[in-house]
Amino acid sequence: MAHAAASKLPAGTSHGEAIEADSGGVAKVVAVMLGVAIGVLIPIAVWLAVSAHEARDDARAAVAQAEPAPSAMSRDAASDAGALPTASFAGMAPANAAEIAAAYEAVPAELPALTPGPVVDVRLGIGHEVVQIAPGVSYQAWTFGNGAPGPAIHVREGQQVRVTLTNESPMPHSVDFHAARIAPNAAFVDVAPGESFTFTFTAEDPGVYMYHCGTKPVLAHIANGMYGAIVVEPAAGTLPKADRQYVLVSSEWYLNGPGLDEPAGLDMVKAHNMTPDWVTWNGYAGQYAAHPLTALPGETVRFWVVAAGPSLDTDFHVVGTLLNRAWVNQDMTQFQRNVQTATVAAGGGGVFDVEIDEPGLYPVVSHSFASVDLGQVGLLQVGDVSGSMSH
Repeated sequence: MAHAAASKLPAGTSHGEAIEADSGGVAKVVAVMLGVAIGVLIPIAVWLAVSAHEARDDARAAVAQAEPAPSAMSRDAASDAGALPTASFAGMAPANAAEIAAAYEAVPAELPALTPGPVVDVRLGIGHEVVQIAPGVSYQAWTFGNGAPGPAIHVREGQQVRVTLTNESPMPHSVDFHAARIAPNAAFVDVAPGESFTFTFTAEDPGVYMYHCGTKPVLAHIANGMYGAIVVEPAAGTLPKADRQYVLVSSEWYLNGPGLDEPAGLDMVKAHNMTPDWVTWNGYAGQYAAHPLTALPGETVRFWVVAAGPSLDTDFHVVGTLLNRAWVNQDMTQFQRNVQTATVAAGGGGVFDVEIDEPGLYPVVSHSFASVDLGQVGLLQVGDVSGSMSH
């Protein structure tokens, strides 16, 4: 293990201020939810009834009058005990959400190329950045690189991975690689603002793994965007040939405001209650519905899937077909055939092949349809087809 020399770097941006929910905006929520569909997104339904919103907001107002709530980032699990759910901003988007979604440049999902040689250098800058998580919705994230998730990493089984963290943010952060067999107290250490740290591990176990910030409270650091995927590909010739390969990272967003007029931040009450406002593939709701992943008829498409959580599992499913091969829980020594839905546990990974002969649009979802309604849906466009999904 080696330590890189420390150097001063610019501080990142700070968290956005919490903004209060407008309980009278429920009707607007229903209207704008349909805008996110962009003609191809599975229609988003209202996830709580109006009466539930009103009752909840009345209760919140009563509690707020009795005792002001502390900052969401200062709470811990004990102080959140018994806390009332906060207002939902699920589906809230501007009237031109479809136009924004069409103009948005989707996060590339293609598996990056392998790096030749015995050692792969992975350099992760840490910053606090405003990111877009849904059409017109911004969030004050903590990031590896410039976005959430962090960059997808692709290595071969047996290569050494040399990780260098450079902390450009105003607070300590770290990184935990699930693919590494290494002492956490020696490698997954906090890196102070303006400093760098390097450690090395050997990628011994093939599969797809999560990496994430391990600094306490881990829930807050992951929920704020500090996660990514590393693919450890087995030795050459081990897997069946794939014509196209995509990396999908699922995650949840817990907002303390709608994120429309100013960036939202983290609501720890929602995070502890596991009631997200948005659930996404690769950090942005519905991006692969507006900009589908592509394949040709008869091609084998391989999905490397990580459930970053921080708390929800992903029940991976491709509508209109079966998973021809499913390496569940990323056991790359064997696969199951013709699986309809495969659970990827929070913090886990799975590898899935589909081979589709008939041209068409095939939704890629978590079959937990609450997550679909909150944005975790994309499309695999097989062949040169037009039209949209309507169900």
